[in-house]
Amino acid sequence: MNVRFAVPLLLCVSPLAIATPAAAQQSESSPGADDEAIVITAQQRNATEVLNAADVGVLGSKDALDVPFNVRTYTETLILNQQPLTLGEVLDNDPTIRTSYGFGNAAELFVVRGFPLFGDDLGFNGLYGITPRQLVAPELYQEVQVLNGASAFLNGAAPGGTGVGGNINLVPKRAGTADLTRVTANYISDSHFGGSADVARRFADDTIGVRVNGAYRAGDVSVDDEFRRTAVVGGAIDYAGERLRVALDIAYQRVEVDGLRPKVQLSSAVTEIPDVPDADANYAQPWTSTELRDVFGTLTVEYDLADNALLYAAIGARDTDEAGTYGNITLNDGATGAATGGGSFIPYEANNESARAGARIDLEGAGITHEFNVGGNVLWQEGRTAYDFFTGYETNLYDTPVVAQPGSNFAGGDLDNPFPINRTHIASLFASDTIGLWDDRILVTGGLRMQVINTKTYGYDGSGLTEEYDDSAITPVVGVVVKPSDRISFFANRIEGLAAGETAPVNDEDIVNPGEAFPPYKSVQYEVGGKARLGTFNAALALFQTEQPNGYARPVDPAEPDGDLVYGVFGEQRNRGIELTLNGELTEELRLIAGGSVLEAKLRDTGGVNEGNDAAGVPEYLLNANVEWDLPFLRGLTLTGRAVHTGEQAANAANTLRLDSWTTFDIGARYVAAVGDRPLTLRAGIDNVANERYWATAFDSFGTALLQGTPRTFRLSASIDL
Repeated sequence: MNVRFAVPLLLCVSPLAIATPAAAQQSESSPGADDEAIVITAQQRNATEVLNAADVGVLGSKDALDVPFNVRTYTETLILNQQPLTLGEVLDNDPTIRTSYGFGNAAELFVVRGFPLFGDDLGFNGLYGITPRQLVAPELYQEVQVLNGASAFLNGAAPGGTGVGGNINLVPKRAGTADLTRVTANYISDSHFGGSADVARRFADDTIGVRVNGAYRAGDVSVDDEFRRTAVVGGAIDYAGERLRVALDIAYQRVEVDGLRPKVQLSSAVTEIPDVPDADANYAQPWTSTELRDVFGTLTVEYDLADNALLYAAIGARDTDEAGTYGNITLNDGATGAATGGGSFIPYEANNESARAGARIDLEGAGITHEFNVGGNVLWQEGRTAYDFFTGYETNLYDTPVVAQPGSNFAGGDLDNPFPINRTHIASLFASDTIGLWDDRILVTGGLRMQVINTKTYGYDGSGLTEEYDDSAITPVVGVVVKPSDRISFFANRIEGLAAGETAPVNDEDIVNPGEAFPPYKSVQYEVGGKARLGTFNAALALFQTEQPNGYARPVDPAEPDGDLVYGVFGEQRNRGIELTLNGELTEELRLIAGGSVLEAKLRDTGGVNEGNDAAGVPEYLLNANVEWDLPFLRGLTLTGRAVHTGEQAANAANTLRLDSWTTFDIGARYVAAVGDRPLTLRAGIDNVANERYWATAFDSFGTALLQGTPRTFRLSASIDL
C-alpha cells in the first residue's frame, strides 16, 4: 500500500483501536465517568476558535465591538490543530488575505485588501522590526492578530513601506492560568517529521509565570524534492503584581528551505497564461537553498499609577543572519515550456531595535468618558548585504533538466562580510482621545501622530553614503462607534497609511529631476461597517475605499512624448471592497470560521498607460469556509472541513493576461481519548483533497509572475497533555 494513503488510514483507525480497550475497561469498572470527563474537557479545549478582539496599537487591547476597525485573532489552538508550516498557512483561514512569495526566495508576503504586507512589516508584541522577516514558524505564537485597513496612526509607519491594506501582530506564548505540559509529534507528506514540547507554570501565588516551548521538524514536503527544516525555541517570563506587570519574551528561529519551487516569471513573449504543471512538480534546481536564523525578543512593562491611569513601555531587538542561493525561472514559450533560468547568492544580516512608551488615562464627568493616549515610538534598522547574480541558462517549466550551478555574471559587495547598505530610523509622537457618550453607546476617537522617516543608502563597495531620505508627516485618525446594544455596533473611520516617498531615478538621462525626493506617501482610507455578536457567534461587515499614491515618469511636454521626462507622484491605485467575516458556534457541537471579500482595485491617473485597468494580483473576490463538528453520537471525535475559493485576477498591469478562479477543499478529523488519565489527541487532515492544479496568485513586486498552489498534502499529529 502507498505510504501516503497508509499513514492517514492508520491514524483514522488508531482512535478506534485505543477506544475499544478503554470501552471494555469502562464496562468492567463501570461507570468510567472520569475518562469521559477527561475526553469532554479536552475536546472542548481543542475547539478551533477565533477571538473577536486584538491589540489595536496605541488604543490597547480592545473588544472588536468597541473599535471602529475590523479586527480578529487566530489562536494557538488553531495552530496546534492545523499544524501549519508557515504563518501563511495560518492566514489561509482568513477570507480577506492571500499569500504570495518574494522574488526567487521563500519570503512570504501577504495580500490584504489588495495591498502587500511584507514580512518586514509584521508586528511582534506591537513593535515593528522584531519579527523574522522571511518566514515565520507558527509554533511560537499564542495569537495571530489581524487588523484590516491602514494603521499609520495606530502602529506607526511600517519600515518596509507596506501594510496599507492591513496589519498582522504576533503575540508569543505565555503562561496562562493553568499549568501545561504538552508533547506533540507530527508528520506532513511526503516525509516531513517533527515534534514539539510546550511547558507552562505559575509560581509565587500565581504572580510569576514561565512558559517554554520548542519545535523541530524536517523532511521533504508535498512538492517534489522540496526540503524544509525548522527549529524554534521560545521562552517567556511574566510578573503580574498588584500594579506592576512585566514580561520578557525571547525566541530563536532557524529555517532551511532547499529546492524551493519558485514563482514563474512571464516574459513579454508569453501572450497567454501557461498550463499549470503537475500539482507536485518542481522546476527548481537542487542547488537552490535558503538558510535563515533569527534571535529576537521584547521586554514589556505596565504600571498602574491609579485605577484610571496606566504607564507602559516596550523595547525589542532582533539579530538576523540569512544566506540564500536563490533560483528563478522566466517562461519564454507557454506551449513548450521553454524558459530561462537564473540564480543568485545573497547574504543578508540585520540588527534592529524598536521601542514604544506611553500613557493611557481614563476620565469621566458629566456623563462623558475620555480615554486619553499619549506616547511615542522609535525604530532603528541596519541591513548589511551583497549579491552575486549567476549567468542564465536554458530550462523548461514542464520537463526541468538538472543544471550545474552557473558561474557569476555580476556581483557587488563583500559576500563574506557584507557592508551596511541601508539604515532606517523612524520616530513618532502620538496623542488621541476616545470620547464616550450615553454610557459609551457612542465612542468617538480622534488622534494625530507626527512621524519622521530617515533612510540612508550606502554603496555596496563600502564607498559610503549614496542617498539619504529625511522627511516627516502627520497622520490623523477619526473613528466612530455606535452601539445600539451590547451585542451590535456600527462603525466608521478615516485613517491613513504612510510610507517613505520615492526618489526620482538617478541613472536615467531622460529624467530632468534625478534624485528628487518626494514627501512620504499618505494613503487615505474610508471605511464603514457593522458588527454583531449573537451568543457565541460573531459577524462583521465592512465597506472600504483606499487610495494609494504611485510615482512614475511622464513627458515634460505632453506634445513631445519622446522628449524629456519628469518623475513625480502622479498616479494612484484605488481599492474598493466589501468584506464579511463570520466565526463562532452555530450550535454547541458545530463551529464556523468563514467569510468573503469583493474587491475592485483600479489603476488611476497613469498618464494614459493602463488607465482604469485592474491592479495585477488582486482577485475579484475571496471566499472561505472552515467547519468543525463534534459528533454527538461518538464522544471525542471531531470532523473538520475547509473550502477556499479565489476569484479571477489580472496577471499583468495591461490586463492582457488573467488567472482563472480556483477552489481547494480540505478535510480532517480529531479524536480525543483518555490514556492513563491523560488526554491524547490524534489529528488527521488532507489539504487540497482533489490535488487541484492551479496558479494561486499573480501578485508580484517585480513584474508578471505566477505562484503555483500547494498540492495534496497529508497531515498527522498526536498530542498528549502530561
